[in-house]
Amino acid sequence: MVRHAGRGWHGRVLAAAIGVTAVAAATSVWTAQADPTATGKRHAGTGVSARPSASPAGAEGSTQAKVSAAIAHASDRGARGVNITIDDGPDPVWTPQVLRVLRDNGVKATFCMVGTQAQAHPDLVRAVVAAGHRLCDHTVSHDTGMDHKSQAYQSQQILDAERMITKASGGVRPLYYRAPGGAFTPYSRGLAASRGMRPLGWNVDSKDFERPGTAAIVATVRKEVANGPTILFHDAGGDRSQTVAALREVLPWLKQQGYSFGFPVR
Repeated sequence: MVRHAGRGWHGRVLAAAIGVTAVAAATSVWTAQADPTATGKRHAGTGVSARPSASPAGAEGSTQAKVSAAIAHASDRGARGVNITIDDGPDPVWTPQVLRVLRDNGVKATFCMVGTQAQAHPDLVRAVVAAGHRLCDHTVSHDTGMDHKSQAYQSQQILDAERMITKASGGVRPLYYRAPGGAFTPYSRGLAASRGMRPLGWNVDSKDFERPGTAAIVATVRKEVANGPTILFHDAGGDRSQTVAALREVLPWLKQQGYSFGFPVR
């Protein structure tokens, strides 16, 4: 699992989140314990129906069903299932195009959203939910080095993003947590799981973020899908036209190979 460090957009997202990071110390009261037997592996997958939270995400006394802190990779559709995951949005240019391709192919996906992006584009978050897709917490500012930061910082990044996404969606909570670049820690996995968000990794990195060309993205997925069911794409962080074009080819091809589309297991 390769970290996507050095992304030009990360600095802009981080700057937008500065006002939120001031609350890091306050959020350190969340002290969820990670599974001591689990390791910090950098891959995962899972799924369950999204429901509006009974009380605001992060509110004291709110109750969420706890899930495993182990990083998920499997599909709820079994051995021939695949999970399409879309990271870093929502984006006003690319998310609608990705949604259109998914709709045209009858595919549901998991959208791993950056908190500030969700806050800026609540209409897109609600469009994702309305189309039957699932939400995933991808932190406030997409800091790929957060596994080297304090627990208070990790808590702020996860919990504030959870609140932002839940508010933007109209009350539908994220069911997963994906650490930027796979920067999981035992603490962050345990905290996310205590909030009902299964840590989510990936098996196939389509490399679409690097914009190697549509043919290269398609070839990577075709070659590596045997490695596991959870496939990583992006709908933000730059020009994602190659991703949109690749999805138009990859989704029908996966169907032709006998795969069905599901959600990561929870």
